[in-house]
Amino acid sequence: MRAFQIPSAGTPPAVQAVPYPEPGPGELRLKIGACGLNFADLLMVKGEYQDTPEPPFTLGLEVAGTVETCGAGVESSLQGRRVAVFGGQGGLAEYGCFPAERCVPLPDSMPFTDAAAFQVAYGTSHVALDHKARLQPGETLLVLGAAGGVGLTAVEIGKRMGATVIACARGRDKLAVAEAAGADHLIDAETGDIREVCKGLGGLDVVYDPVGGDQFKAAFRACKPEARILVIGFASGEVPQIPANHLLVKNISVHGLYWGGYLKFNPQVLSDSLATLFGWYEDGFLKPHVSHVLPLERAAEGLDLLRRRKSTGKVVITPE
Repeated sequence: MRAFQIPSAGTPPAVQAVPYPEPGPGELRLKIGACGLNFADLLMVKGEYQDTPEPPFTLGLEVAGTVETCGAGVESSLQGRRVAVFGGQGGLAEYGCFPAERCVPLPDSMPFTDAAAFQVAYGTSHVALDHKARLQPGETLLVLGAAGGVGLTAVEIGKRMGATVIACARGRDKLAVAEAAGADHLIDAETGDIREVCKGLGGLDVVYDPVGGDQFKAAFRACKPEARILVIGFASGEVPQIPANHLLVKNISVHGLYWGGYLKFNPQVLSDSLATLFGWYEDGFLKPHVSHVLPLERAAEGLDLLRRRKSTGKVVITPE
């Protein structure tokens, strides 16, 4: 079968012919329908992601597909079911074996391209805003990187939770995507003054930050007392240094959020969150934004779209 693999450390990924996988105990084999790309895939290519496997390995953290074969200890009734799974690797291929306990049944109305764009992006934003920040109706939420894979879902979920949402993104086209997702106010990251605009709107209760760098610093200075800052990632390449004395004076809380980490120490948080999110999807409240759907042979192009910030929402790869 074909798979988009990193064959050895320091070698760029490429589509290769690899052995057809067989599920081990507790695993099932999926005929993969779609795989969503994430910023973490770029970090894996460079060997900088916290859970980078040892090469050779197949890229692709989150997939959706049909259960083809069940390994020992897995209920055979799952065979033929449509599921999504956060596998951590192995998604950019025609077939893959994944832990059955991580598989989530899909709503009948959800196509594979939506499902592959759903778990990490929506799950990250919902756990961050609900479980960590306890966002309340009427509060003001700033979303940095608001047209990106996770940022756009934070805009959508923030509005669903009743917040006033300020979206910050680069350029008119990306801001239009955030506005369509429900943003109340827009800031162009290339030309706008994040601190002044946010202070002019009364200050911030919650900051959702997958960017870091100077944008974090500007947002920090626009926080109200008892604001909550959600550290999601560092797409800018700069990890901000937080002045602890300012946290103290303004009673500000900073929350780190690594969605996949909950699989290791509290998976119930993710299960409860995804149940809520799939319900919202079925009720028509969530509409995944997929800017590009590419075949497996163009997976490198998909990663380059993320690298150069030329996509909005998610980039999805299909094996066929």
